[in-house]
Amino acid sequence: MRNFHALLAIAFLMLFSCRKSENQAEKDDELIRRYLAENNLEAIRTASGLYYWIQEQGNGPYPTISSRVRVVYKGYLLDGTVFDETDPAGLEFEMAGLIRGWQEGLTFFREGGRGKLFVPSHLGYGAQQVGNIPPNSVLIFDIFLLKVR
Repeated sequence: MRNFHALLAIAFLMLFSCRKSENQAEKDDELIRRYLAENNLEAIRTASGLYYWIQEQGNGPYPTISSRVRVVYKGYLLDGTVFDETDPAGLEFEMAGLIRGWQEGLTFFREGGRGKLFVPSHLGYGAQQVGNIPPNSVLIFDIFLLKVR
């Protein structure tokens, strides 16, 4: 009987945590849609909940998960608080080491492309605080994909 109660408690916790993450995803989606409407932006939503807006497509190759990319970016929260940005030379990254929102989102840009990524918290840092990024934060990135290797 004790094992049954333990299994029941685990099932309840799993159900609650799944519902909590579903609620957060819905909340993030609403926040992103409101931000887009308030800023007169039209972005494309992917099945994962990521939104992207291509300002300029570029004409080079598209990156893949195995690519190394050089990106100029500015990352900020919905309220405009900047949490990170590069200088004009950008930074190089292995795609496989990036947050899931970038791993998915950068694949819509060609080398030389510019635009924005609107990253729901589950594709960013989730429920954990990272530096000055609060838990469950929607992240916005201005992207300029300089180089794909």
